[in-house]
Amino acid sequence: MSPAFYDQVAPIRLRDPLAAMLGAFDEGIYEIGYREVVKLAGHSCPTVAGAFLMARKGLQALYGEALPVRGQIRVDLPAPVDEGVTGVIANVLSFITGATERSGFHGLAGQFDRRDLLFFAQPAVPSLRLTRQDSGASVALRYDASVVPADPALRPLMPRVLSGQASADDAAQFRALWQARVRAILIDHGDDPALVGIVG
Repeated sequence: MSPAFYDQVAPIRLRDPLAAMLGAFDEGIYEIGYREVVKLAGHSCPTVAGAFLMARKGLQALYGEALPVRGQIRVDLPAPVDEGVTGVIANVLSFITGATERSGFHGLAGQFDRRDLLFFAQPAVPSLRLTRQDSGASVALRYDASVVPADPALRPLMPRVLSGQASADDAAQFRALWQARVRAILIDHGDDPALVGIVG
């Protein structure tokens, strides 16, 4: 059983022209929720939560009341793909926007190509930049997870859990504290501009 707060996080609603054409979803419209992002990543952490929130805030800024168009959004990240948590963030953003580097769908009759929409090592980008391919409008975002600090008890617990030395009670406490921070990021501070802000 997973934490109930996953389903309390407002999802991202999108329109995917490829999904519409192939009949995957009516009119290609569907939602991506935090629970689905956790399944993609295989875990729930401040990085995964931050990537989800940046995507949601950035797409809202770019599209307003209109539905974001999946497959027509460029994603730029500041660091190389193998640096730190960049790959995790990229996987989440790729899942939400459809953007890929070279591994994505190559399209049909010159349409729906998902390749060459994901770029790494862009030093002028703060945490993330999203760009609409139809209009060229872009938004840059920054994410500061330190706004929601970890419980101090996590520091001594983590090495014991990772080494297999933790008791069952310690392991349970670690999991609860870890997810409590993620919940605070997503639910309590999800709209906090100090946590996820638009740059410029």
